[in-house]
Amino acid sequence: MARAKVCGLTREEDVQAAVAAGVDALGFIVDVDVDTPREITPAKAEQLIASVPPFVTSVLVTMPDAAADAVMLAELIGADAIQTYGLPPADLSVVITDFHGAVVPAVSPDEVAEYGNVGHALLVDTPREDGGGGTGETHDWERTREVTADLDRPVILAGGLTPDNVAEAVATVDPYAVDTASGVEREGGVKDHDAVRAFVERAREA
Repeated sequence: MARAKVCGLTREEDVQAAVAAGVDALGFIVDVDVDTPREITPAKAEQLIASVPPFVTSVLVTMPDAAADAVMLAELIGADAIQTYGLPPADLSVVITDFHGAVVPAVSPDEVAEYGNVGHALLVDTPREDGGGGTGETHDWERTREVTADLDRPVILAGGLTPDNVAEAVATVDPYAVDTASGVEREGGVKDHDAVRAFVERAREA
């Protein structure tokens, strides 16, 4: 059984639908250097996070220029955890020291060795050329399983996951959790509630 995170929430009705579907974590994208319909303002993120009930983890997903920026933004919006793209391991160590919650670097399969000992978990995504995630494309799951096999921290699998392929992804990689954004949408930034429910169910059943 894999835990499930739904990322790129922009509307309160989608937050509530994901919670009702049984998600373990919700991702809110703020301050990123890529063009995405899922990016929201800090004020909107704070509003949405305030509607997240206890025992569901709210995650700031960001591409900060410095460690202090990530910590300050997470504290401003009230996030339980931080997922970062682009911060080098030394800066991530500062975030881990200064932030009260979990810190999860998002990396490509090629970066696993460099980041494997940094953070409370490691999210393996399909990278963009500009360094962000959210491509909606899968990567080589067999290779991801190989490069993460010896890690002593939880692995979160992302990149092109949908209700149709999440069971196969879980069976191949055996991750702690799976993460989806565009794979459960009916249009950019707007979630398909039936797809969210199916994604969570199939991740749990895999």
